[in-house]
Amino acid sequence: MAASNRDPFVKRASMSKTIVIVGFGPSTSTAVAEKFGTEGFSVALVGRNKDRLDAGVSGLKARGIVAGAFPADAADPAAIVAAIRSARSELGPIAAIHWNAYGGTEAGDLLTADPAALRGIFDIAVFGLLAATSEALPDLKSAGDGAILITNGYFGELSADIDATVTSLNVMGVALAAAAKNKLAGMLAQRLKGDGVYVGEVMVRGSIKGTPTDSGNSIDPSKIADKFWEVYKARGETLAAVS
Repeated sequence: MAASNRDPFVKRASMSKTIVIVGFGPSTSTAVAEKFGTEGFSVALVGRNKDRLDAGVSGLKARGIVAGAFPADAADPAAIVAAIRSARSELGPIAAIHWNAYGGTEAGDLLTADPAALRGIFDIAVFGLLAATSEALPDLKSAGDGAILITNGYFGELSADIDATVTSLNVMGVALAAAAKNKLAGMLAQRLKGDGVYVGEVMVRGSIKGTPTDSGNSIDPSKIADKFWEVYKARGETLAAVS
C-alpha cells in the first residue's frame, strides 16, 4: 500500500537519464529541455535566476517531464560542481550536459575594458564548462552514451568578416569567449572519445527567436533543439550548424 503513495515523478526519475542544462533561459535551453524531456530524460535546470528556474520546472512538469531547479552561476566552478552534485542526488546519474551559458559581455572593447572584465572572459566558456565536465565525467562514462552538448554562436568563428562585425558591434569579449569555447569543444571531443563520451557543439548562425536580438527571420529554438537531439543520437561530427 505504501508504494502506491509514491510520487510518480520520483519513480520516473529513478528510471531515466538526466540532462543538466546550464544557462537556462526562455529560448534555446527551454526548447532543449522540452525535447530531451519528451524523449525520456529527467531535466536539471541550472542558472542564476531562481524564479526563472522554478517557472521552467513548472512548465516541464506540466508536460509530464521530471525536472528540478538548481541555482548556480556558470562563472563559478565551485557552484557548478555543487549544482551537479545536487542534481545527481535528486534526479539520478548524469547522462548529458547541455552547456548553454555564455560570457564576455562586460568586455566590449578589449583595449578599453576593465581588467577584471578581461580576466573574466573565460570564466563561463572555459572554467565553468571544465568544472561541469570533470564533476559529471564518471557518470558520463558509465552511461555508455554520455554526452556534452554545447551551444555556441557564430561570433566565435575564425573569419576576417566576423572579426570586423564583432569589433563594430563592440562585442569582442563575447566573440573571444565563443572562440575559446569552440576550441575547447574540439579538444574535449578528442580527449573523451576513447571513454565513450560524445562532445557535440551546435553553432547558431543567426539570431534566435525569443532573445534580445530576435529579428523577423530569426531561428526558431525548436530547430536548434532538434539539431542537438540529432547530433546526440548520431554521435558523429563534433561541430554542427543551424542557420
